[in-house]
Amino acid sequence: MILDLDISLDPTLGCGQAHRWRRTEGGWEGVLGSEVVTLRQCGDGIHVRGTEDRSMLMRYLGAEDDLDAIISEISSRDQYVAGLAGRCPGLRILRQEPWECLATYLLATNANVARIGKMVESVCTVFGRDLGGRSSFPTPGQILDRRDEVASCRLGFREGRFIELAERVESGDVDPVALTELDYHGCVSALLDIKGVGPKVADCVALFGYGHLCAFPVDVRISKMMERMYGVSGSYRTVSEYGMSRFGAYAGYAQEFLYHADFIDR
Repeated sequence: MILDLDISLDPTLGCGQAHRWRRTEGGWEGVLGSEVVTLRQCGDGIHVRGTEDRSMLMRYLGAEDDLDAIISEISSRDQYVAGLAGRCPGLRILRQEPWECLATYLLATNANVARIGKMVESVCTVFGRDLGGRSSFPTPGQILDRRDEVASCRLGFREGRFIELAERVESGDVDPVALTELDYHGCVSALLDIKGVGPKVADCVALFGYGHLCAFPVDVRISKMMERMYGVSGSYRTVSEYGMSRFGAYAGYAQEFLYHADFIDR
């Protein structure tokens, strides 16, 4: 299958939005649902192996986003981001499955990208379904059925929070699908009610799992960038709200360009 989509796979899949993509010779391998999918950038589009579900894949890759309009809007608000966007065409924000995105970012607390990837793969290997070399992301029920094995995943202090999240989702106390009906503020508020979810994790999940493109997650790298480029520092809320105000409805895209500014400027 070939997708005709304006997307650059390297910055999109390699920028830390999602943690199950692996760079392979000539492409990227990831797991979407119960399928091991390989994507390869070619002159005539994106070559796909492992799935025939075009609509699922197009949605996951953010095909609904009008990149030209988005880049035009954030560029009109900030010359520096305009330059970054111009040097990194085709970067898109993924639309990840809500439960997987929430559980993954719960594990991402106080961990670098490499550590997050190891934890996520360990969780999938222990609890998920074997797909032949890779494993599916587990359902809450699959986790709870074998909860005694969670220690082998080496999640550290995240272990109890991870099991508690699975319990709340399995019982219906937390419904990741229902959150899709909420606006940005409602979504973040609901996410913050989950143990282990702070403002940064809530914004990441709102952006990457629920498509709230106005979200502006702030981590250490973004905090330093915002202080260096805009003289903004202080609490998470101060920096995040400044970013949302400066970049508007597509602040999430601006955040991605700023996050990878050092790579883009090389």
